[in-house]
Amino acid sequence: MGDSISLRKATLQDLDQLVDLEERCFDSDRMSKRSFRHQLQQDHNLLLVAEQQHASPEASLLGYVLVFMRQGTSLARLYSIAVSPDAHGMGLGRRLLEEAEEDAAEEGRMFMRLEVRRDNSAAIGLYQRMGYRQFGLYTDYYEDHADALRFQKRIIPHERVEEHLSEPSERVAYYEQTTDFTCGAASLLMAMKDLRDDVVCDQRTELQIWREATTIFMTSGHGGCGPHGLAYAAAKRGFKVDVYVNQAGPLFTEGVRNDSKKQVLELVHDDFLEKLSELQVPIHHEVLSLGQMKTLLDANAMLLVLISTYRFDRKKAPHWVLLVDMDEDFVYINDPDIDENEQASQLDKHYLPIPRDSFDMMLYFGQNRLRCAVLVQAG
Repeated sequence: MGDSISLRKATLQDLDQLVDLEERCFDSDRMSKRSFRHQLQQDHNLLLVAEQQHASPEASLLGYVLVFMRQGTSLARLYSIAVSPDAHGMGLGRRLLEEAEEDAAEEGRMFMRLEVRRDNSAAIGLYQRMGYRQFGLYTDYYEDHADALRFQKRIIPHERVEEHLSEPSERVAYYEQTTDFTCGAASLLMAMKDLRDDVVCDQRTELQIWREATTIFMTSGHGGCGPHGLAYAAAKRGFKVDVYVNQAGPLFTEGVRNDSKKQVLELVHDDFLEKLSELQVPIHHEVLSLGQMKTLLDANAMLLVLISTYRFDRKKAPHWVLLVDMDEDFVYINDPDIDENEQASQLDKHYLPIPRDSFDMMLYFGQNRLRCAVLVQAG
């Protein structure tokens, strides 16, 4: 029977069968028809189906695998895999996952990540036999409050031996920003929490930091945070802080056309400079290289870096992330922004691997090529 099963990319014609398969395979946390339709219309994700040859068109699908491939990263995420109860014991789950790994690798994805119920011993056994390693845990993850184990596998071979493959240590905990404009505050919270256990990561503290660090205005909407404001918020809490920025004047003015708003930006900038001077926070008008960043990380320092989101979403927006690890191939970041509209989760944004060359280009924002970082260390 296995020889009569073929794998192919799913089409909109498979929609009803995919929904039926989902209902037969899962009792909870099911994908909806709307979700399947959305995924079938996405070019950058992968949805494969296993089809029984010579079966009726209405009942030919025996399984599927759905993989998310986030733009601008080297990460693929196994979002869902299902095999019909009628096809259990045929090795179909392994075939689907192997094909998904191969396709993801062809798209340049170095890592495949997944989460699985802690009590799903059959799936866990399959993943472990296929080379996946557990590297984390989500508590109370599913609708019925079950925990989820996190697994990862490097799907493109590396010339180094297996025990020296790049594996994130997941030392730095993750915190998701709760508003569209608090990426800087959320990144700073993660940094401070790693350096000091008594730091509370919650929305109240997040918004308090934003109020202390905001530039008031930015390109549009609520103002975000600049490096000087974030440095001030960290320094007043007793952390040792350095600012690295390649521009001396007020930042983000190029996206503000209103003269009165520009005057506010200038006033806020001057106020931050005065406060940082009082707190004796050094401001370095220079660029940190990736090599220098690696040295600082190895010394247990934390680095907030401003990036352009263009390689992620083509929007060219300024965005703060926390640099958490680096090896000779990748930079790993905690990105506090989780886009639920794209069915993203913490698994997509925690220790997110990005090729070093790509990340270096992300570090420049805007026409003036602003590049800045905030170094945070224990006080």
